[in-house]
Amino acid sequence: MTEQQVTHGAGPLDDAHAQLAEAAAHLGLSEGTHRMLAASRRELMVTVPLKRDDGSIAVYKGYRVQHNYSRGPAKGGLRYAPGVDLNEVRALAMWMTWKCALLDVPYGGAKGGIAIDPREHSLPELERVTRRYTSEILPIIGPTVDIPAPDIGTDEQTMAWIMDTYSVAVGHTVPGVVTGKPVSLGGSLGRALATSRGVAHVAALAMRTRGIDPTRATAAVQGFGKVGHGAAQLLAEHGVRVVAVSDIDGAIYAPGGLDTAALTIHAASTGSVRDFSGAENIDATELLALDVDVLVPAAVEGVLTADTAPLVKASIVVEGANGPTTKAADAILAARDILVVPDILANAGGVVVSYFEWVQANQAWQWSEDDVNARLADKMDRAWHDVSAYSVEHAMTLRQAATALAVRRVTDAHRLRGLYP
Repeated sequence: MTEQQVTHGAGPLDDAHAQLAEAAAHLGLSEGTHRMLAASRRELMVTVPLKRDDGSIAVYKGYRVQHNYSRGPAKGGLRYAPGVDLNEVRALAMWMTWKCALLDVPYGGAKGGIAIDPREHSLPELERVTRRYTSEILPIIGPTVDIPAPDIGTDEQTMAWIMDTYSVAVGHTVPGVVTGKPVSLGGSLGRALATSRGVAHVAALAMRTRGIDPTRATAAVQGFGKVGHGAAQLLAEHGVRVVAVSDIDGAIYAPGGLDTAALTIHAASTGSVRDFSGAENIDATELLALDVDVLVPAAVEGVLTADTAPLVKASIVVEGANGPTTKAADAILAARDILVVPDILANAGGVVVSYFEWVQANQAWQWSEDDVNARLADKMDRAWHDVSAYSVEHAMTLRQAATALAVRRVTDAHRLRGLYP
């Protein structure tokens, strides 16, 4: 891999490093400690050949980055998207470290990905590329080492293939090697909606902080994938009027509110939210500028920028995606007194219930969905309280407070374990 390839797409990593630098200065960390936290502990780049259905051979780049594992095994999703590169994976792995520490989940952060467009491949091709990728990264994953989970472009079927490939290699079934599996293979009840449930839960907490009654509030959700569609449905259950959603093909707007359940069916049958009955098709960028109480960016990183942040009219932004707000946009939103609930808090429901799934796998036991959801709510409530209190005490934004708390917890783990001579 050339240097040009390695440095391509450094935007999210620049933002992640800037957030860490700010936290390190606030905490008074030494230069050496800061440098240690900024660097990934282990990185693996692999070549993933695929024999396609027509007999031709395609070759893809795959990555697995373990940013930190001082507080426990590395944990993080696996992304299939054409724009995946090393620096994006590095940034996502670092954010996973802070997310796990903030929610007091005994994991470190990791992330993986393959630079592939899953929409251009058949199911058998996706199975073959997944199994080959798993075989390539197999030496550095495992239930006590690094535990992958679904992300953009992957799902519970992907996790089932990884679990099977790993289990065949070691000679026995290992349910705990991945999370986000099908329930019939040891997955957790409540896992599918966990990230969305956490987003909706903290959105309700944020609204109450700003004196907004959720039953009188409006919201727009950017992205209608794993996180966005569930967040829209759960916000509606909280009484919020969801007036707009978008996906990769565009956006729709209905001032009176969208029937999110019917929209889910429409999107599944047509492949897009566009042309939904009773809604107006609008440009995707228009959604970010709608006059709503809550904006939920739940697609990809870097959608709120120096160009788009001034257009935001929402009083609260709840980050369903990882890294949707750039550093420049963060400053603009803070100056405008727009409350931003950062990704490492807002979308942490997925890793929390992944942890619950891992615990259940280790115990060979299954909790009820009500039990899972109650435990998730408790975790989210505690993290919200911790971040809110720290923010007030130190006159910080929620992102600054969340990052500082997380970095301090990881630093404490480093200090207690010591540095191996």
